[in-house]
Amino acid sequence: MKGASVRTSVAIHVALGVSLAVSGLAVQAQGPAIRPVTVGSPMPDFTLPAYQGGSVTLSALKGKTVILVFPRGYAAPGAWCHVCNYQHSELVEYEAARQFRKRANVEILFVLPYTKEAVADWIDKYPQQLADLEAWKNPPDPAKLDEAGRQRMERARKVYPKTFQVAKGQVPTPFPILVDADRTVSKGLGLFTTEWSGSKVEQNVPTVFIIDPAGIVEFKYFSQNTIDRPGVEHLVKVVEWVNAPARRAEK
Repeated sequence: MKGASVRTSVAIHVALGVSLAVSGLAVQAQGPAIRPVTVGSPMPDFTLPAYQGGSVTLSALKGKTVILVFPRGYAAPGAWCHVCNYQHSELVEYEAARQFRKRANVEILFVLPYTKEAVADWIDKYPQQLADLEAWKNPPDPAKLDEAGRQRMERARKVYPKTFQVAKGQVPTPFPILVDADRTVSKGLGLFTTEWSGSKVEQNVPTVFIIDPAGIVEFKYFSQNTIDRPGVEHLVKVVEWVNAPARRAEK
């Protein structure tokens, strides 16, 4: 792949310009330094290995609208963020029901700032994370809850209104999960931190970019707290606005 430098991993370049990352470490694209971006700016290019295999170069997706999701990851040492799994499940369900990516000419990418082994643990814990949400919404005997307990229950029901269940070993991963092991992309964009929302742990500030087919950032969500993330319905509306023929004609 032209202009790619390999850091502590080896890339095998095969026919049709496809690059397969041999290790789970990051493969970063050469070019201008990755820096924080604002709406209306070009999204910096990068290449990262996908957990599912191979690698993804952002610029190779030009011509498609891209939803680029940076989940929080860890919410505390050894504890994954539950909102992240819910957000992923929402998009997976919508894709399965609507074939959203094909219908809207969209690609969806998730980026986690951890090693491939840590991403594997995120997937392994995914079913229990969803089960936790259901337990919070439906405690065994709600009538016996104190006021604080009732507030927690109602808050969970409001924040996580949908029910998702998945069996261990059967977590759907239709979207590339990109392994930003050396945090070059996450740090460059100003997302990686070791303290946020009251928690001291290596994590990203939850962020979503929607990038138009020309590679321009049209939407940027940068979380103010861990539960204020846009739902799938809102993201779909933004994609429809980005893809609208009248808007394309303006460009």
